[in-house]
Amino acid sequence: MTETDIRGDFPIFSQDPALVYLDNAATTQRPEIVLKAMDTFYRKGNANIHRGVYDLSARATDHYERARHTIAGFIGARSGENIGFTSGTTESVNIIARSFLAGRLSEGDNVVVNIAEHHANFIPWQQVCLETGAELRVASIDETGALNMTEFANLIDERTRMIAVAHISNTLGTIHPIDEIIALAHAVNAPVFIDAAQSAALYPLDVEKRHIDFLAFSGHKIFGPFGTGILYVSDKYRDQVGPYSVGGGMIRDVGRNATVFQSFPGNLEAGTANIAGVIGMEAAVVYLQGLDRNMLREKADAIAVEVRKGLSGIPGLHLIGQASNISSIISFDLEGVHPHDAATFLNAEGIAVRAGMHCTQPLLDSLGLAGTVRASFTIYNTVEEGEKLVEAVKKLHNFWA
Repeated sequence: MTETDIRGDFPIFSQDPALVYLDNAATTQRPEIVLKAMDTFYRKGNANIHRGVYDLSARATDHYERARHTIAGFIGARSGENIGFTSGTTESVNIIARSFLAGRLSEGDNVVVNIAEHHANFIPWQQVCLETGAELRVASIDETGALNMTEFANLIDERTRMIAVAHISNTLGTIHPIDEIIALAHAVNAPVFIDAAQSAALYPLDVEKRHIDFLAFSGHKIFGPFGTGILYVSDKYRDQVGPYSVGGGMIRDVGRNATVFQSFPGNLEAGTANIAGVIGMEAAVVYLQGLDRNMLREKADAIAVEVRKGLSGIPGLHLIGQASNISSIISFDLEGVHPHDAATFLNAEGIAVRAGMHCTQPLLDSLGLAGTVRASFTIYNTVEEGEKLVEAVKKLHNFWA
């Protein structure tokens, strides 16, 4: 499939061919297959799931449950029984923090994270530690933005009850060595939570082969709809994840004084499901499975390499995150220019980027920064768009100089 073919799959670029969309770490655009899948469900298959005995409901249920198994295959899980549907990565982290970890923590225990984590993979662990008297241990990064793995390893001990890490930093673009981290964790019998929000679209996850305990991503980061996501739980811990919110649809029996809940994943999915959203997320996965993801990832990374080279020659510009193992996410700071002013200037040039703290305030505080400008590349971005960004930032520098 050519670059033109891929861009042609996304209606937004037909509507606005000049759009240079480089905010993919915040959310991706949606291909026609996703929009059509959701529209078709609402037009031709709309019914509630699981409890209807009529054909329309049965078909909706089959499609919803098929999506669970499709996504399990996509991430290399053993079965759809390991996949719970959530509203996104944030909810998935909170579920494990509250419904799995909180009851296991006591004073003297610890949870290990790192300073570069997104707030969604930092605050939930922080809060359960504060509530239980456990310690939140925060690993640092080196001058390139890579994890200080010697320090990270030294933070893990026999009282570690969870290690949580993003596969890819949403601000720095650093690809973290999750296989090494998993080995360190399992050496002390501690589980690992992987935030795959930035990696799920283009990186192989292979949860079963890598012995990942918990993993989450959001549908809208993989070309699917907002308000969707998954929580993967390994067989080892499936029966140890309790209900998060309670109500209809996730129970086995309800009495006046007690309730018996379904096992995971049913015990997570209280109330009416986001059925169309799940169907749209499955369509996004099917779309990705039809592409050469390795080639497209390499293409996006190659564009980012050239952009970094171009930006590095601009006086006063500092690239934030230059680890040797890095993705197609680029953050930078330009002396004398507030990130929001820079993003506004770039918007006037037809370029969409993100400005601010990117939900990583502990990281930026540690770097002495109030924010950065972030550009992130994916399957539909082009070499020409990368060049346009570099030229626009040069123009920005000259304007403010």
